[in-house]
Amino acid sequence: MAEHDQRIDPATGTGFVGHEWDGIEELDTPMPRWWLYILYATIVFALVYIVLYPAIPTPLGGTPGTLAWSSHGQLASEMRADARQKGPILAAIARTPIEQIAADPRLLRAATEGGRAAFKVNCVQCHGAGAAGSKGYPNLNDDDWLWGGDPATLQQTLTHGIRQPGDDATRMSQMPAFGKDGILTAAQIQDVVSYVRTLSHQEAMSAAAGRGQTLFANNCAVCHGDTGKGGRQFGAPNLTDGIWLYGGDRATLTHTITNARYGIMPAWNTRLDPVTIKMLATYVHSLGGGEKPPVPAAPAVAANVRPK
Repeated sequence: MAEHDQRIDPATGTGFVGHEWDGIEELDTPMPRWWLYILYATIVFALVYIVLYPAIPTPLGGTPGTLAWSSHGQLASEMRADARQKGPILAAIARTPIEQIAADPRLLRAATEGGRAAFKVNCVQCHGAGAAGSKGYPNLNDDDWLWGGDPATLQQTLTHGIRQPGDDATRMSQMPAFGKDGILTAAQIQDVVSYVRTLSHQEAMSAAAGRGQTLFANNCAVCHGDTGKGGRQFGAPNLTDGIWLYGGDRATLTHTITNARYGIMPAWNTRLDPVTIKMLATYVHSLGGGEKPPVPAAPAVAANVRPK
């Protein structure tokens, strides 16, 4: 429709565009000036942005922009600044034996917080956010340790892992699969289960437990000890404390004795630097179940001898 033929809406003074739907016609209302100004501003902003920042994809990669900015570069810059800030305290942690970190509140606080961050990234998948563990993954809050819970022992365990092939310093223990390997019959295994459950006060002594006690002495005491309290030199758990990695019910104990267990933990020296491992051990020790460092034996004192 020509402009001079355009009909005008008498109520608004605006022309019609000539479209009609079921008797409803559309007015040719112009856009507000403020809206147009915003539109033009966004167009100008977009043009400036694609010149200054990476924006246009190409077969060889995105255009770098005249500012040469990138999120990767910004992250690297921030990490370098963070490393410069933390450098002195990390160097102090690195040169301080882990047994002595607790004596310096500043180092202890920094190591604990650094270990907490490393734990959240590397350890919560198995031990949980609160380090309470789950079936097959130990609770790090209690005082039950297979190899020891003092800072230096924890550092050693974290560094070399558990049952890691090719690492002579890894924690290694292996319980025989008494049923699978034909060492004990199914009936004998049930007797041993009965006796083991008496050690943790889950069952009263019985004829089956009595037979199991003899079998335990002949097959299990070499690692777990005559009283079932375990042995850290073998990584053998204490069977009397009621703390179980997989469970202490009859069915679970039957499965464990029949097939044995073979839990593993990574050797973190292939994934983390020594300072991070030291901080991680400090954090685990701080959770509440850590043990004090062993007290070195006092040197022997010779008897007083009157000089000639």
